[in-house]
Amino acid sequence: MHLDPHAIWALSLTVVALILFTRDRIPLETSSLMVIVLLAVSFQIFPYENSAGQALKPIVFFAGFAHEALIAVCGLMVAGYAIVRTGALDPVGRGLAKLWAISPSLSILITLIVSALLSAVVNNTPIVVLLLPIMLNVAIRTKTNPSGILMPMGLATLLGGMTTTIGTSTNLLVVSVANDMGLEAIGMFDFFIPAVIAGSIGILYLWLIAPRILPERTPNLEDSGPRIFTAHLHVNEGSYAVGKTLTDIIEKTEGAIQVSGIRRSENTFTVPLPDAKIRVGDRLLVRDTPSALKEYERVLGATLYSKGNEVSDDNPLSENQQHLAELVIDRGSPMIHRTLNEAHFSDVYQLVTLAIHRKGKVLENMPQGIAKTPLRLGDVLLVQGSNENIDEVKRRGHFLVLDATTELPSTKFAPRAMIIMTLTILAAALGLVPIAISAVAGSLAMVLTQCLKWQDIQRALSAQVILIVVASLALGTALTQTGATTYVAYQFVSLTDGMPDRVIFSGLMLLMAILTNIVSNNAAAVIGTPIAISIATQLGLPPEAFVLAVLFGANMSYATPMAYQTNLLVMSAGGYTFMDFVKAGVPLTIIIWLSFSFIVPIMYGF
Repeated sequence: MHLDPHAIWALSLTVVALILFTRDRIPLETSSLMVIVLLAVSFQIFPYENSAGQALKPIVFFAGFAHEALIAVCGLMVAGYAIVRTGALDPVGRGLAKLWAISPSLSILITLIVSALLSAVVNNTPIVVLLLPIMLNVAIRTKTNPSGILMPMGLATLLGGMTTTIGTSTNLLVVSVANDMGLEAIGMFDFFIPAVIAGSIGILYLWLIAPRILPERTPNLEDSGPRIFTAHLHVNEGSYAVGKTLTDIIEKTEGAIQVSGIRRSENTFTVPLPDAKIRVGDRLLVRDTPSALKEYERVLGATLYSKGNEVSDDNPLSENQQHLAELVIDRGSPMIHRTLNEAHFSDVYQLVTLAIHRKGKVLENMPQGIAKTPLRLGDVLLVQGSNENIDEVKRRGHFLVLDATTELPSTKFAPRAMIIMTLTILAAALGLVPIAISAVAGSLAMVLTQCLKWQDIQRALSAQVILIVVASLALGTALTQTGATTYVAYQFVSLTDGMPDRVIFSGLMLLMAILTNIVSNNAAAVIGTPIAISIATQLGLPPEAFVLAVLFGANMSYATPMAYQTNLLVMSAGGYTFMDFVKAGVPLTIIIWLSFSFIVPIMYGF
């Protein structure tokens, strides 16, 4: 069996795409769109006809934007966002928090089970967003190290997500692609029993073993980095600043000082333009660390005031009810790929950013400065501000907020949001309508009942998820139409020739599990599904079983932080390192892999 040039190109582009998907410097959205465009342009310039003489129209690579699976994913993202936004799961969170006062060990088990059950019907990202601050708050109040709680909770949501077709976008994609290729539609709960059996074993591991092998980590919130204070520099007679422009003053402090306002009288402010000249009696509004403020006072020959009094040993700088908090850049945040300056962060939220945490590291000394560093999914901003400003950020829902006083959002719209979500799931589960229709109808109902506003929907939808799904579907189409998947399946069967059917099945699942921890799980799932069907066809085995091998394998995103977005959120909040995920995630992967390798072949009789 040989490959024609188009099949070779499709395979080569797939390899390039999988590499691009792992590059942090290139936004995943950019890589995904690049793949789609390259496919469309290349097949337009070099037309392809299959052996039957049918031409492959390049426009088909954009069909993913209207694919049923993507529509369902978007609808469920919106509905899930409404559940968190309205506080519909507030009673669950408060109940879990109260349990810790009774029995911490039992509470961990119940938290893991509840996390998994919720993730079976709601995308696990909102579940993690809901439970992270609760668990962190509980750990702070009970003086328990959260490292043994947060990661097991996050991994439990991944276990629960693989139990139904709507648990993750990966499941929806695998089921939809398999259906597109002629397989009978897989129902919402068709693989629930084997997933629950394997998941239960995984939950026991996360409860009894994982907390003991995870080292104690200090959450980023405990970082007691330098606090920022607001003060006035009073320009006295004889001060260097008299008659100088603001540019001169900035140069005098070697670019360190940032003047946010110039006060000329009780009711008069001057905009701090670069050419604004400073007069005697002016008060420069500045915000910085105590040591920096005192240095500005010395260099400029000004007098430092705070709360109307001159700063001295008798009247030191005080925090004035300022608090530290963490803002996690989650999927719905408007800050992804933007800098603090571009988003006018300090003006919009009235918070001062002290540091940026990324994948377990603190990025404090960045060449371009904190304010000019593009933010990524999973980054954590260590900020300082008043309780009122922090509460306002929580209310807006732009970030996952972690602080010692975390309170769950609770609104009068919570009951109706829960009713709508329940009806959405039931309609699809009972086969009344496809999940794509019920999810979109549920999203509309959320808007009509005021559970969400349109700007909330914009935040709920992720361009990253949308484009990676479309790119994955486009690659899957190219591989299938050019015969590349049949070739790969043939090579896989040849390599495993003579091995028992169960070993071949298990090998395919393990391959998908390894791939999903390195590249996007959606990409691995969509590319792997047609290959799995070809392998099953060549072996004369049930294709549904091999489709499940891809589905379960692509869900085993346990061993690396970049394998799934919730891993990044957990990593940032808990202060975990890359190796922490390897230590806890690899054993879990082996447990789940071996469980399915035994259960699924028995179900399908081979």
